[in-house]
Amino acid sequence: MPHAHAFGYLNAARRDGLLLSRRNLLKAGFAGFGGLTLPSLLRASESSNGGASPKSVILLWMAGGPSQIDTLDPKPNRPPENRGPFGVTKTKLPGVIVCEHLPKLAAMLDRFTVIRSVDPRHSNHEPNTVMQTANLLAEPRTNPEARSYPAIASLVAKLRGANHPQVPPYVAFMRSRSHLAFAGLIGKQYDPFLANEAARLPVYDLVGKDTGQLSGGKMFELPTDVSADRMGDRQQLLKNFDRLRADIDRSGSMAALDKYEQQAVGMLTGGRVRDALDLTKEPQTNRDKYGKHLWCQQTLLARRLVEAGTAFVTLDLSYHTASGTWDTHGDNIPPYGGIKKGLTPLLPLFDHLITTLVSDLEQRGLLDQTLVIAMGEFGRTPQLGTQDSTDGRNHWPYVMSMLLAGGGLKHAHVIGSSTKDGGHIQERPVSPGDLAATIYRHFGVPLDSTYTDAAGRVLNLLPNGGEVVKELF
Repeated sequence: MPHAHAFGYLNAARRDGLLLSRRNLLKAGFAGFGGLTLPSLLRASESSNGGASPKSVILLWMAGGPSQIDTLDPKPNRPPENRGPFGVTKTKLPGVIVCEHLPKLAAMLDRFTVIRSVDPRHSNHEPNTVMQTANLLAEPRTNPEARSYPAIASLVAKLRGANHPQVPPYVAFMRSRSHLAFAGLIGKQYDPFLANEAARLPVYDLVGKDTGQLSGGKMFELPTDVSADRMGDRQQLLKNFDRLRADIDRSGSMAALDKYEQQAVGMLTGGRVRDALDLTKEPQTNRDKYGKHLWCQQTLLARRLVEAGTAFVTLDLSYHTASGTWDTHGDNIPPYGGIKKGLTPLLPLFDHLITTLVSDLEQRGLLDQTLVIAMGEFGRTPQLGTQDSTDGRNHWPYVMSMLLAGGGLKHAHVIGSSTKDGGHIQERPVSPGDLAATIYRHFGVPLDSTYTDAAGRVLNLLPNGGEVVKELF
């Protein structure tokens, strides 16, 4: 249990998530004697990583559940109500086709792996937690304890840490809290650092229209009356307070300010995270290559974050804060539309951002250490016209497709297959536990690892089991 302290009135941990504003960052940096603090994040990062190789994951989270048939597992010879409105295109892999709206991906599919047999049973959305936790019980609509199960990314943060001690291990660009899994029972210090609150980014409305406004970017700005010198003075003041308390605290828990507090101040006065989230430091030619769209800018920032030392970055690819922009139930069910109206603008955007990211990582020599994953929480019905629509597909937690690239893994193939109508797994099911095991293997975390939650219980890393996807190794 954390001890009470003189700075408890600052309430550094009041908000959900990690450091949602400049004020929270300042409070966490200066109230660092217990609870959720930036120094404790840095301390956990350094102690858990232990000098491991700089492996990273960038998760492109397609919130809402993209249709497998209308993206990566097309069925062109099926009746129209099954195959959908889109044509197909040949890819760099002989005999493999994808949706016609993914031409850039098709041209470089030899750098990717497509898995067409992911098993999303038990997964739901809003909140979207089963696939992000690899825990089949993490379904909050049916299990009141679901939110306590930690995200894969949070366990990576706890068991391995970041690749640099001054950078958060788990970072997210979040549109809605219901789209992400958090640290749950292992403690809020392993929640994601919410980078969208720290970076200056365009503001899009709920249906994807650029409002012309900018948000964020002020988290690392000091108050007008606090200079870097005064920040140092405040640090010395806290250190003096701490020495006084240490005379009373015989247990030693009120130890003097150490290097982690100093690193926290360093993040405020000019650290790696601030620089990584500043797009003006990126060459204009590369910024132009990614493009001005919000998701593209976030993707570029994800690359900059892993370059700075973050281990796990999640991008919430959604405009809407409810079930997610990829939730294409039908044109008669706003705001996302059906397959044609809903996916036609999304797919070229996704096509551009994922291929630009992979190409950029490759050119910078970062692709072998960075595993790129693109997925949602489930697939969609094989038949069009659900919920009285003519063009929508409903939730379908029986099969889905996903993409992987990089990470030094073996690519240029398709794993698994679905049935003729794309509605069920035909061969080689891949479970959430298998995906988690593959991610942990990438990071060098032993699959038989256990961890201790905040209550002192010892838990298994893979609660429902799981094996690495051997075709990737």
